[in-house]
Amino acid sequence: MQFLHETLAGDAYSPQSGETPALHWQRSAPGVIEFTPKAACDKSVVISAGIHGNETAPVEIVAQLVQDLLSGERKLAVRLLVILGNLPALRSGERYLDVDMNRLFSGKHHNYEPCDETRRAALIETLVSAFYQAEPETQRVHFDLHTARKPSFHVRFGLMPHVDCGKYPAATIEWLRRVGLEALVINHAPAATFSYFSSQQCGADSCTLELGKALPFGENDLSQFVGIEQGMQALVSDEVTPDHSAEAMPLYKVSQELTKRSEAFRLNFAESVENFTAFERGELLAQDGDTEYRVQQEKEWLIFPNSGVRPGLRAGLMLTRSSLDEWIA
Repeated sequence: MQFLHETLAGDAYSPQSGETPALHWQRSAPGVIEFTPKAACDKSVVISAGIHGNETAPVEIVAQLVQDLLSGERKLAVRLLVILGNLPALRSGERYLDVDMNRLFSGKHHNYEPCDETRRAALIETLVSAFYQAEPETQRVHFDLHTARKPSFHVRFGLMPHVDCGKYPAATIEWLRRVGLEALVINHAPAATFSYFSSQQCGADSCTLELGKALPFGENDLSQFVGIEQGMQALVSDEVTPDHSAEAMPLYKVSQELTKRSEAFRLNFAESVENFTAFERGELLAQDGDTEYRVQQEKEWLIFPNSGVRPGLRAGLMLTRSSLDEWIA
């Protein structure tokens, strides 16, 4: 069974379940496969990719992990749920078809007209909740793999969902460091992202991983992501993660959000600028009618500029530097 090939070919899949000498596997929906080791384990892991259909490098990494488990080449020592997210968009090579799926979680799909993305987000919420609830005493982990829309000064970085306690497990931070992330970003508020849903609603240790720039299938240089690939392998095998850490892993926190309130919204810089471009205090970032967005701190860094979003949505985030130690539990 070729998981990715079948998923890209259509919604039909066969067989629906099977086993190897070491594990059972089951497919409960298109683009979804669950693995259960025959030996006892104490961790439940969700690995997702393809929430945006044009972000193919993570999909290729995850698909290879699935094949390694099915073939017996990779040992399984955790409960594992693998999800490829936006299937119609993956098949067409588009970021999304109707609505950005990573703005639809925690029930936000109810705020939109029904479409493929809203239905898929609702299904994923149900599947993930049921997966974790089936073994409530296990540690819960979720990594949602993405690529950025544009080049980044930090090629590999993580986005930690907002948590009410303001602290993150030291083991999670250490894993992110060892897989070679070049930076971490702390989100400042609740969001409609998949990783916020799994963290807030399911109690998982979650992170969104941004891995390079979005490219079509077959055009990715996966050598950039050896640390991530080996980290995923170690995670599912419950082994020590090889150390691919960068010299430093700076931490940023969100300082302000550039919200597009109307179609008059304009960014005051070229949208081609790379993520983590720095701006100085007082610089004009964007205008929306009479509203101006300016740099408020001595220096702020930009990520995810996109003036093409719908009014009411985020058109960019500004960051300031922070100390990693402040955020570790």
